[in-house]
Amino acid sequence: MTPRRLSVRLRATLAATAIVAAALGVASAVLVGVLTDSLEESAAVEAQRRATVAADLLDAAEPRFMRADGETAWGSRLAPDVVVRPAPTVPPVEGLDITRVVEPAVPVEAAAPAPGAFAVATLPVRTEAGDVLVQARASLQPAAAALETLRAVLLPGVPALLLLVAGLTWLAVGRALAPVSAIRRELADITATDLHRRVPVPRARDEVTRLAQTTNRTLDRLEQAVGRHRRFVADAAHELRSPLAVLRTRLEIAPPQPLTAEALTDVERIQRLTTDLLLLARLDAGAPPEHEEVELGQVAAEEAMRTRPRTDVRVEMRIEPGTLVHGSGEQLRRLVANLVDNAVRHAATTVVVGLRERAGEAVLEVADDGPGIPAEHREAVFDRFTRLDEARARDAGGSGLGLPIARDIAAHHGGTIVVADAAPGALLRAVIPVR
Repeated sequence: MTPRRLSVRLRATLAATAIVAAALGVASAVLVGVLTDSLEESAAVEAQRRATVAADLLDAAEPRFMRADGETAWGSRLAPDVVVRPAPTVPPVEGLDITRVVEPAVPVEAAAPAPGAFAVATLPVRTEAGDVLVQARASLQPAAAALETLRAVLLPGVPALLLLVAGLTWLAVGRALAPVSAIRRELADITATDLHRRVPVPRARDEVTRLAQTTNRTLDRLEQAVGRHRRFVADAAHELRSPLAVLRTRLEIAPPQPLTAEALTDVERIQRLTTDLLLLARLDAGAPPEHEEVELGQVAAEEAMRTRPRTDVRVEMRIEPGTLVHGSGEQLRRLVANLVDNAVRHAATTVVVGLRERAGEAVLEVADDGPGIPAEHREAVFDRFTRLDEARARDAGGSGLGLPIARDIAAHHGGTIVVADAAPGALLRAVIPVR
């Protein structure tokens, strides 16, 4: 079984959300990395500045005492984040008669944000008191606080932004696909009887508009083709009626003989077929039915009592009187006649015609005690020219148009015909609204 694919709207929303999520993820990582490097570099520059300022102050700061660890403590003019310690490795500067030399060639060493969270800069300096190293530090706590604030904004902000993007994309795609949904609904409702209908054309000049225009042009061509076909069937059937009537008259007045009787039977069958084709052509044309009041119970009783070729089949009636419907009396009579004729043709001994009214609907049921209709053929029997029993004689089997005509008449009156469950035999149920 092929898995059901996601809708275009959902796929577009997921794709847009995934793209924005990837872009935000990359942008957030780059932003955090660049900001981290920038803040650490700023701290290192600040540490170097402090070391340079401390070196400049060493001339005015006189040593007070020597600590036990060998480092010299200097006066209070030095910043608290500056440490001065002896540096015997400072190279001498020859040819210069000065008391202090700041070595610019020695690079500044910036410490990474280690557990101490400080950036440290070291400068070697020669003073009157000797060679020393000036070490200054700058705290990385502001950088850490700034990064923490950024993370606090990004962690809830990125999902919220993704939800906003998903919602806006869902609404935008739904709005863009609304004309497509309208076209689909209209096409789903168009049948062979209302090919005059057209799909709505959006005002926008985009691909959806061109799709609607192409669909309407296709419907135009389909309506014309179906119209030509229906006119051909109606004209052919109409043209056949007159010569068939003349032929039947001649056969009826001809001297009786077996060949004449067989020819008369075939002519009668062809006449019924042409009449059926004419009725189908009118039904396919979609002309509205007549709105006359029809006493369906009386029509069903008259058709049930009508004499048929099979005199060995008994027709029983279970008809509730007073069931009134609106429509074409001629077509409704044909509906009942086709159902009863079909049941009599297949019954073993008995046919039951029932009519009742329930919930604003007239329910006509015709049952027989024949072989029944297999479940897999319950829809096929309503196809035109379909006959399940191919071995049946042509004069007894009909043309295969009785049940299709009955269903078309029911649909023409807003009703339905189905093959219901019954054992033994077959049960055909027609439901027509009572209006």
